[in-house]
Parts: sequence; C-alpha cells; structure tokens
Amino acid sequence: MKISMTTPALLFPAISLFMLAFTNRFLSLGARIRALHDQYKNGGEESVRKQLENLRRRVYMIRNMQGFGVLSMLTCILSMVCLFEDWILAGQIFFGLSLFFLLTSLFVSFLEIRISVQALDILLEDMEKRQ
Repeated sequence: MKISMTTPALLFPAISLFMLAFTNRFLSLGARIRALHDQYKNGGEESVRKQLENLRRRVYMIRNMQGFGVLSMLTCILSMVCLFEDWILAGQIFFGLSLFFLLTSLFVSFLEIRISVQALDILLEDMEKRQ
C-alpha cells in the first residue's frame, strides 16, 4: 500500500474533534461530580454514593480516551515526518499505530457511554422508589 504525507493529515480533523468531545465530557462530569459531592456532604443518600462511584469510573475512562487520542495524534505526526523524510515503512507503521490508538480511544468511548447509561438507570431507580 502506498500512502503519501497527506494520508495521515486527513486524520487531524477527526482526532481534534474527538479530543474536543472528550474534553467536553470531562468538563461536564467534573461539574456533575462537584454538585453531587455537595449533595452527598449534606445528606449522603445511597443513590448519590452509587452515582459518585459510577462517575469515578467514567472520569478514568475519559482520561484513557484522551490519552489514546493524544497517542494517535503523536503517531500521526511521526508518520507525516517519516513520510516527509521518505522513510516509507516507518511512516506506514506510525500511521497504522495512529489508527490503532484512535480505534482504541473510540472503543473506550463506547464503553464509557454504556456506563453513562448505568448512571441514568441509578437516577431512574431512585425516582421509581420514591413514587
């Protein structure tokens, strides 16, 4: 397979958008954790404790998503440098690694979304108990 320097460059917008989405998730989780922390200090209900445990897992997953996204960006840049220097095999390897890291980041994102649904289930169960 022949790739040119523009092939890895096509990943830059995608990786950047994913990183932005992951950062937005992280910021919204941070705000939610702060609000739940205050609520827990004032009268720690069981559902709040469960939500905090769930949010802790999600924050670590988002950290991993961002880490794999950064690795994807770095290997993409290395791929472009290698291709610029006509080190074709090294460029192809780094490009493959970049795709692998991006795929890993997206897989962790999928898992994090599944866990976020569990967090909503906790809230729904709490509401059903109060009815």
